[in-house]
Amino acid sequence: MTGGATNVMDRVLFGDNQFFGVNHMSEEKARAQAMRFQDLPAVLEVLDTAYQEGIRTFMCTTHDRVAEICDHFRANAAKYPDYQFYPCMPYAHKYANAVTEHGMIEALRLFLPEEGALRSMLKGGMALANKDIEAIMQLLIDAEMKMFHDLATPVVFMQNVITDLLLGLNMKACLRIFHDHVRQRYDAEPGFITMNVPRLLDVLDELGIDNPIVCANINKIGFRMCGGIALYEQTIATRRFRPVAMSVLASGAIAPREAIEYVCRQPKIESIVFGASSRGNIRQTKTLIDELTVTA
Repeated sequence: MTGGATNVMDRVLFGDNQFFGVNHMSEEKARAQAMRFQDLPAVLEVLDTAYQEGIRTFMCTTHDRVAEICDHFRANAAKYPDYQFYPCMPYAHKYANAVTEHGMIEALRLFLPEEGALRSMLKGGMALANKDIEAIMQLLIDAEMKMFHDLATPVVFMQNVITDLLLGLNMKACLRIFHDHVRQRYDAEPGFITMNVPRLLDVLDELGIDNPIVCANINKIGFRMCGGIALYEQTIATRRFRPVAMSVLASGAIAPREAIEYVCRQPKIESIVFGASSRGNIRQTKTLIDELTVTA
């Protein structure tokens, strides 16, 4: 199923790395951010600041604490009438920790809904023995999406740790299962986050997935861009897909204007996702994207 409505994505998306202690350049900064945002009010204050600066989309992992954020937006829907979430799943650490602590079968049972024959089957490992991957994947997607009920989620992303693992293992069918389930069950557009855009596009073409939403690092210095800058520039210019750029500042290695000028010069990039924790940085980045998009 490759049909379905095409959503117009916002140009500017707000990311969540800063809330959960993720910084690809500085462990010290990551720790400081994790401490600052250990309480929900601090997170909500930054999200409110981004909203006041005109950012209406929160691209977030399915970290357990995002459920609290979702609760707040549901309870205050009138305050945020045009707000939307772009879930990115799964939050891999959650599953890795559960597998380490409980083993594969028990970890799957922990995340699947209470009811249903499949959960019962997993008690004996039957679903895995029967290779019922499609049913397991669908139920895991449903479990991850549960926290977003009654909220707008027009795009749902597969996290790069899973996208690229599936590519590496040549488990192409799983990408198709995700794509179809997100469209059919949630009437949303599936997106894929990857560290290897050219390879992913080759596989999605092979699967008949047309004009996919693909989020990847796109920046002036080639930071975490598999294949290098020249290949990415050629891919963006010539391949049929909807690029979303992340890590545009290369975790602070590039000056903001220079970084955003480069990304806005690339044809066809629909959206830019960034994370920040101060009003000054949020405003500066949003203003630069708006300014340079118009003049690009």
